[in-house]
Amino acid sequence: MEAEMNKKKLAAGLVILTVFISRIGAWTGEINGGVICDVCGDSALGPEDHILEGAEVAVLCITKSGEVLNYQAFTNAKGRYTVAETMPESDRWDACLARPISSFHEHCTHLRGASSGVKFSYNHPSGYSHTVRTFVYRPSSVPAYCI
Repeated sequence: MEAEMNKKKLAAGLVILTVFISRIGAWTGEINGGVICDVCGDSALGPEDHILEGAEVAVLCITKSGEVLNYQAFTNAKGRYTVAETMPESDRWDACLARPISSFHEHCTHLRGASSGVKFSYNHPSGYSHTVRTFVYRPSSVPAYCI
């Protein structure tokens, strides 16, 4: 009975050791950002502006080994999106492009001119994140209270 318990403990220890060893040399990265609606289209954050939940963002990254990875993310209830990946250190992200795809808010669907996309180098060590500037949508017509 004791020999059987020792075998089970040894097997459990080997599983944990295998998982630990497989994580050595792994790299984890994260890209995050936000999407808002600039209701008055004045490029100034005001009380009338709001976050956009459910807005779609695409993130395209090229790795150090030359592989192209395409991610799709949607903003949460706080207007934030996150893309994260764990991979071998040799395949980590080298450069990325984040760009807004669409807003599902019926009154705020037009991208502000400078919100077409953001290119950046990703040179963070494992476990760190890169925050992309906020993407801004505006209504097709400005409400009367903004004028």
